[in-house]
Amino acid sequence: MGNSGSQNTGMRIPPGNGPHQVGCTDLMVGHTTQGTFFRLYYPCNPSEGLERPDWIPSKEYFNGLADFMKINRTLSERIFNYLFGACKIPAVWNASFKQGAKYPVVVFSHGLGAFRTLYSAICCELASQGFIVAAVEHRDESSSATFYFTEKSEEEQQKEQPSCRSRPPSLIPPHLQQQWMYYRALKPGESEFPLRNRQVKQRGDECVRALDLLIEINSGNNVENVLRTQFDFTTLENSMDLCKIAIMGHSFGGATVIEGLCKDGRFKCGVALDTWMFPIDEEIFPRVKQPIFFINSEKFQWGGNIARIRKLDSAYIPRKMITIRGTVHQSFPDFTFLTGHWLGKLLKLKGDLDPYIAMDLCNRASLAFLQRHLSLDREFNQWDPLIDGKDENLIPGTNVRELQASI
Repeated sequence: MGNSGSQNTGMRIPPGNGPHQVGCTDLMVGHTTQGTFFRLYYPCNPSEGLERPDWIPSKEYFNGLADFMKINRTLSERIFNYLFGACKIPAVWNASFKQGAKYPVVVFSHGLGAFRTLYSAICCELASQGFIVAAVEHRDESSSATFYFTEKSEEEQQKEQPSCRSRPPSLIPPHLQQQWMYYRALKPGESEFPLRNRQVKQRGDECVRALDLLIEINSGNNVENVLRTQFDFTTLENSMDLCKIAIMGHSFGGATVIEGLCKDGRFKCGVALDTWMFPIDEEIFPRVKQPIFFINSEKFQWGGNIARIRKLDSAYIPRKMITIRGTVHQSFPDFTFLTGHWLGKLLKLKGDLDPYIAMDLCNRASLAFLQRHLSLDREFNQWDPLIDGKDENLIPGTNVRELQASI
């Protein structure tokens, strides 16, 4: 990647607004599809001139996006590389971890057709405000693309040995072969709910496994990173406040928030961005006991979806909902910052509201909610009014007619 001819050099993903500089790395434990894979964002020590990672990690992710959007791979790779090839994530790759505090934890779940890097504006903001964030890359065939490894046969390894001497060292262990998994579209005549329900259950399990892995790291246990990055995970020992853990996600990831809360009480609250409720079994709703904050766009929601969200309303458990005026479903991923006005409108990546204002509202409201329900000693409560939709660009609850939503 890193195409210097990219045409979006004037556009960028906004860096975090908090007091901490942000670092990031990738962690894969277990090389099969049953392993755990996430991008980790964290407060790092101040540094200058170090590497910022590519927003799209490799061309295979462009191919996956093309498949998801049902466009030609060859053409789309050129277009995507032209538009996004030089885009960087506003975090320092493998930067040293900032020790000396106990940080709350957020596990983040991406939407349908996305992957671990596409919500870096949200994740970097959280890390800059003093959170450790694990952005999971799901292996349920809902990502545009992801990868895992299979073991090479002894014969394959022996064949490669002579030629390997002249190659530069690889981050991939020599006994493993990289395999790509792409988005699985519905088959002709296939019913959608069984597939999506199976996927959301797997996604919930993957979020729980990500949390288990973070707890192992916090305990000082050695973890073997298949990707062999240069980050020292032992520096994270005893750095996480494991009483203050939340789960967050967008769209299908919003459904994963609800599934994750049901599966594991260690998640103390959830923030669900423009949630797609379709994949979830309603029978789990009574088992979700934690506070949830639904932050919706103005253009995505509809009556039936809001009706299902309303079934999670409770007289005893805080369940809040706001809608951001002038926003669309893609106002939450990073794409909204990386296209010009007209292209963004054409592709429905931008709404009428300035995307930086929309993202600030989303992030500040989320931080206020997290402080309230994780009992954080911060100053995020200055944004408490946003939780109730008190801003000229917010709607308390929903813009969808309640009468329609109840049908």
